[in-house]
Amino acid sequence: MSNSQVTADASTTTTGALSEERAAERAEVLEKAGLAKKVAPLIAALRSAEKNALLLDAAEALEGPARAGILEANARDLAAGKEAGLTDALLDRLSLDEERVAGIADGLRQVAGLKDPIGEIVGGSVMPNGIRMRKVRVPLGVMGMVYEARPNVTVDAFGLAIKSGNVPLLRGSRSARHSNEALVSALQDVVEKHGLPRETVQLLPCDSHDSVTDLITARGLVDLVIPRGSARLIQAVVTGATVPTIETGAGNCHFYIDGAAEVDQAITLVINGKTRRPSVCNATETVLVDRALSEEQQAHIIRSLQEAGVSVHGEPAEAERLGLEGIIPATEEDWAGEYLSNDIAWAMVDGVEGALEHIARYSTGHTEGISTTDTRVAQRFASAVDAAAVMINASTAFTDGEAYGMGAEIGISTQKLHARGPMALPELTSTKWILEGEGQIRP
Repeated sequence: MSNSQVTADASTTTTGALSEERAAERAEVLEKAGLAKKVAPLIAALRSAEKNALLLDAAEALEGPARAGILEANARDLAAGKEAGLTDALLDRLSLDEERVAGIADGLRQVAGLKDPIGEIVGGSVMPNGIRMRKVRVPLGVMGMVYEARPNVTVDAFGLAIKSGNVPLLRGSRSARHSNEALVSALQDVVEKHGLPRETVQLLPCDSHDSVTDLITARGLVDLVIPRGSARLIQAVVTGATVPTIETGAGNCHFYIDGAAEVDQAITLVINGKTRRPSVCNATETVLVDRALSEEQQAHIIRSLQEAGVSVHGEPAEAERLGLEGIIPATEEDWAGEYLSNDIAWAMVDGVEGALEHIARYSTGHTEGISTTDTRVAQRFASAVDAAAVMINASTAFTDGEAYGMGAEIGISTQKLHARGPMALPELTSTKWILEGEGQIRP
């Protein structure tokens, strides 16, 4: 046999093996989706007290018997992530410790304490013929989640799905494989103790991106998919899905410091928005400074950011004008993307209109902030800017479901249909019309 024939045979064998692996992966995704679909009516029928008891017991399990195993699994993921060269921002998102596990458990307790949206009457009337109409909240069904790094999303999705009567189908990333497996196993143990199928919460395979494709095209089995992660992941899901999706956009958040701002307060706000947790989507990524401020005030803003440990990217000419050092020349990428690190883009603008023009060009529609004492400028900014959240004299860090009093959130929606901003329990429901008559027929 020639060398070329050996190579061809080996190639065919490898292709065949991959094809079998691919078929097995797809079969697993569809099987789990089918099981979730069967479980959905059971979860939809749970009473509020039953759902709350399940969530409270899950919180106790995460902080108690399961905690050591979860932390040990997370340590394996962190070690693998460091070896793979994950950025500090991604490692921070991936990392769990006792305090973060406690925070995840508290999130479940908060959700348990929230009002159950299922069955809520959100509208209605009586027809002239006497038929009584009411519009009520109902579960969506099987809720697929595609997310990166953050293992806390595993538990947040579980808690919010269960409280809103849905079944979570989770596709986390390879970087959090062991953490997610430990968390889901712990949750399944609790579910089983409450007399429900373990398939009430399931974790999908994460060895290849193909499993994402299988999930987002499983029409008839999956009712909704929510992507949460990088802009690339979100776009891949939104553009490739045949299942309805809710877009949770990247957070290229701007903060505009107006000529009428209290500068020291504005500096505090932008530093908080940038440095509180640089790796999250509500972090401030660009500071826009009004040229109406004095040069001394302009320089003070940028130097304060540098003194806070933030690397500032901006126009070299502006830096030279203000006598600033250490400014990194900005590129188009700096204006358009997320840093998710202690970096910030800086641009000078001509008043609120200049700020709005810059934001309109580069915003991802997440959160935009302004610092000003001029109410007319604040009103102009709030009404004209196109974003899910607008902060007036407040840090962008407040765009968060917990800060809004919603408990754990499933993500920040940047789309304009169904849900926008932090998505909690009401956003994870649909509605149905119920009409009650007494024998009326339509002529």
